[in-house]
Amino acid sequence: MHVRSALAILIFACMRCASAAPLAYVPNEGSGTISIVDTASDQVVDTLRAGEKPRGIAIAPDGGRIYISDKAANSLIVVDAARKVEAARLHLGASPEAIYLSPDGRLLSAAIEEEDVVLLIDTSTLAVVKRLKMNGRNPEHAVFSPDGRWLYASAENTDNVDVFDVARGTLVKSVKVGERPRGIGFLPDGRRAYVAAENADIVAVIDTAAHEVVATINAGKRVNGVTVHPDGKRVFVSTGGDGNVQVIDTASNAIVATIPVGARPWNMALSADGSKLYVACGRSNAVAIVDTTRNAKIGEIAVGKLPWGVVVR
Repeated sequence: MHVRSALAILIFACMRCASAAPLAYVPNEGSGTISIVDTASDQVVDTLRAGEKPRGIAIAPDGGRIYISDKAANSLIVVDAARKVEAARLHLGASPEAIYLSPDGRLLSAAIEEEDVVLLIDTSTLAVVKRLKMNGRNPEHAVFSPDGRWLYASAENTDNVDVFDVARGTLVKSVKVGERPRGIGFLPDGRRAYVAAENADIVAVIDTAAHEVVATINAGKRVNGVTVHPDGKRVFVSTGGDGNVQVIDTASNAIVATIPVGARPWNMALSADGSKLYVACGRSNAVAIVDTTRNAKIGEIAVGKLPWGVVVR
């Protein structure tokens, strides 16, 4: 009897482990919600209320907290992921955009559009520990390098990316990349960064040792989001004006595939194993699913209004 009970418990535990899959989180700017997607079934399994106009989103390394920037409330909302309730709130400033965690999870960056600053927030205390003044105007993305040493911040109302020394909190350089820079992605080894310049219809490639542009790639109309594959061999770039995702081969810096995905593709994220790319298509009110092996759209997930981006834990 005891053996059977133990076996039943073991089978149940194994079934739970087998069914568990990484979750994708989608902030819906137009409906004030976060859609939670099971990446095994690619189905929405839950929807959370999260402020009035959620934009940026990040997940704590242990999955316990969801960080969300709410443009309407000018705040950072912290959600307890297990209880699915708001746990804390921090005032950020006028019109917060993207937020990113440092590689060690100890810092959170928040780009504050209308104040031309990037905040660095201690995730253990939720205190602002550094206030980085931009050289450019209207920051949108502020992304940590893989080693956590540098912070690259795109200034969308100018043509440059500002480079900050994270430890010192100082501006090191402003790098001209093209008009209206938006998304930024680093290769896994940190040697290069790829920056989408929306109004210039190009992707700038930056050598991070010198913080200099070493190549420019002619891309589609209104390039925006940038996501780098874990193998470092491919970079995915969304083109909001064309409704496509373009695939860049990092060895040649050539575009090797163009994938139609939906209306106004924006920010994106890869599945844990890199086999699927999830693309927030704002005007489609959906997330497109791309098979990264075949470079083909394989599905679409209906979410809330105006999905802004995706993050996968």
